[in-house]
Amino acid sequence: MLGTAVALSLIRELGPVLTALMVTGRAGSAITAEIGIMRITEQIDALETMALDPFKYLVSPKFIAAMISLPLLCAIFDVIGIYGGWLVGVKLLGVNPGAYFYEMENSVVWRDVYSGFVKSFSFGLIIAWIGCYKGYYAGHGAEGVSKATTESVVLTSVIILVWDYFLTSVLL
Repeated sequence: MLGTAVALSLIRELGPVLTALMVTGRAGSAITAEIGIMRITEQIDALETMALDPFKYLVSPKFIAAMISLPLLCAIFDVIGIYGGWLVGVKLLGVNPGAYFYEMENSVVWRDVYSGFVKSFSFGLIIAWIGCYKGYYAGHGAEGVSKATTESVVLTSVIILVWDYFLTSVLL
């Protein structure tokens, strides 16, 4: 049953949530800081002065990137985690290699994979949304940007955990 436990825990919960939390710390903070610095250096005001929509040039690409990259990163996380579990189970615990994948194949259904994909996709939207919002409305100066970045990471992490609980109760 080791393959079943590893695969289901990674595909349903650990893969999407841990991927989202790692991306939040790295990319979510970078999104907030980048847009916040553009706000305080009046680059966004310059775009508006030239009659260019800052949302089209600054926010839209980040949403598209998050919607594409987070499910892909989650899939990589899941595959590496499953093979890591196989390696530990077979080499250290003496589990039959065929039994590991056989039980996993019998227990994982499309609904599990679908729920993990929906979670990672929605987490990407949350990361981009909060990062862009906090950066766009960052306070003045470097202190305002650093405060917005910290708030962005903390708020995104909490919302990811709450949204995961909600999606798990709805999807499964």
